[in-house]
Amino acid sequence: MLKKIRRPSPAMVVALMALFVALSGTAVAAGVVPLAKRALTADNASKLQGKTAAALVAQAGQTPGPASSAAGLVSQKTVSDSIAPNGSKLISLSCDGGKKVTGAGWSSDGAVFDVGNHPTGDTTWTFEFANFSETATSALSAYVVCIG
Repeated sequence: MLKKIRRPSPAMVVALMALFVALSGTAVAAGVVPLAKRALTADNASKLQGKTAAALVAQAGQTPGPASSAAGLVSQKTVSDSIAPNGSKLISLSCDGGKKVTGAGWSSDGAVFDVGNHPTGDTTWTFEFANFSETATSALSAYVVCIG
């Protein structure tokens, strides 16, 4: 008795096409992206006229590096504290003089866990810590990074 062959479902056709594309590797990708060789040479290379980065900076009369361009704009505020055994502590740090908070971090020498930290406005970051040690007081340090 001859069995009739069923047509593959559309999902099977898509799956087989994906399989063949994946198995063919970069050969198909090279055919799909014919302009990939342009990535070897930047479009702006001709505008640089062979000058190095240092030469371009000197020509523009600027000092390289983010520290010089952001001098006085970025600051960090730090607070050090301690947490009693099985204790918790809420710490809020604010930026000075109209600066905005952009990030924060902390460190500790003990079994301190960050229960939650988040910005509580444009200029303030709040931390909540818990000391899971039953016997030791733990020191901690928290900081915020401010810009403006």
